[in-house]
Formats: sequence, C-alpha cells, structure tokens
Amino acid sequence: MADIKFVSYVEKKHFELIQELNKQEGWTQLVERNEETKQAWSKSNIAYVMIMNEKVIGYARGLTDEHVTLYICEMLFSKPYRGLGLGGKLLNIIQVKYPTARMEMLASRTSHTFYEGQNFRPFYGYRRTYEECKF
Repeated sequence: MADIKFVSYVEKKHFELIQELNKQEGWTQLVERNEETKQAWSKSNIAYVMIMNEKVIGYARGLTDEHVTLYICEMLFSKPYRGLGLGGKLLNIIQVKYPTARMEMLASRTSHTFYEGQNFRPFYGYRRTYEECKF
C-alpha cells in the first residue's frame, strides 16, 4: 500500500474520476446533479482523494469551521480497496488537521459498523431538503 497517495482535490484531475466512483456505487443523485456536485467540491474546505497509479480509489469531502465542528459529507472507496484500513486512515489524517473539532457524519445501515469500529458514537439528527420546507 506504499504506492497509495493522499492528496488535496484538484477539479481538473479528480472530479470525473470521483463521479465515476459515485456512479459505480449507485450514488445517482451526485452523478445526476453533476454541476451541483462539482460546485459542492469547489466550495468544500475538506476535499481529499486517495490515489493509486494516477487513479482515484477513494475520497472524502466535508466542511469545517476548523475549531468546533468538522462534518464529512461523503466518503467513498472503490470496492477493491475496502477493508484495508484506508477509510480509517483517511479520517484520521483529516482529524489531525483539525484536532479541536469534533468529526460528524451520517452513516447508512450498512456503514454504521465501520464508523463504530473507528470509535464514532451514534447521535440523533434531522434532515430536510428545500422542497420539504414549509413557507
């Protein structure tokens, strides 16, 4: 695994490869909303990829105020690279950059065991979209 690199996101080099990972994973909303997804990456102050042989094998995108809250919006690894400790390593690299911030994220029914194994604890939250607002 020595040939895997952790690098900052660069749109021209990484965005299409990230979208290909999203497509393979079935994250169709990110793929279908291509321009919004590209804007989200450009506005995120946490935007990192893991590269092997010039190929994006995983990524994490998030937002932080750098002191109190660090929120991981998406994290994804290509299936052949899961279970190798890379996701935990990526989260730890990000956490070290913001040591006073608490790291938060949402998990799916299938990913919660990974996060619990990384010493995350569950918390209760809410979500809505603009279309769900009551004016």
